[in-house]
Amino acid sequence: MKYRTILLFGAPGAGKGTQGKILGSIPNFFHCACGDVFRNLTIENELGRIFIDYSSRGELVPDEPTIQLWRRSIAASQSLGRFNPERDTLLLDGIPRSPQQAKMLEDTLEIVAVLNLTCPDFNRLVERLQRRALRENRLDDANLDLIRQRLATYERDTRPVLDYYGPNLVHNIDSTQTPINVLRSILRILADVPPRT
Repeated sequence: MKYRTILLFGAPGAGKGTQGKILGSIPNFFHCACGDVFRNLTIENELGRIFIDYSSRGELVPDEPTIQLWRRSIAASQSLGRFNPERDTLLLDGIPRSPQQAKMLEDTLEIVAVLNLTCPDFNRLVERLQRRALRENRLDDANLDLIRQRLATYERDTRPVLDYYGPNLVHNIDSTQTPINVLRSILRILADVPPRT
């Protein structure tokens, strides 16, 4: 059975996590942030060491360990009763991060919408990431050179995922609005997504 899925998409700092947390509190929506899954790993864990190695350079973790970890996390959420794929729509944030990952997940995900949070203002993204670094103690968000590297990696490797899913599924949302107005835009789109059959 494929998971009915809505992708939260956008550059680092565009607001995916903020909106994902809000939407994940709505009944029958389950928010899964791949970055949080990775950050919960420890260096005693092989995947944890891989993640730290790549993220400290602002690079994407290779596809195989990323997908492996994500599948493990979703299986755990199901067995704990937090995610019921027969009832819940999955809100995915941070995966797939490349067209190759999208291809690898085709047998698992039924994508019904891609919510693309756009923020063309580089300085605003930097400001958001640095504010988040202070608030959440995320050192990868504090260094300006690392932020530039992460945004360049997003443009090169992740943005092409939008072309993979195509214009019928992708909905662009201006994330420079206030969070409540971003949420209003998202809810308007979700109201038009066909219901579960």
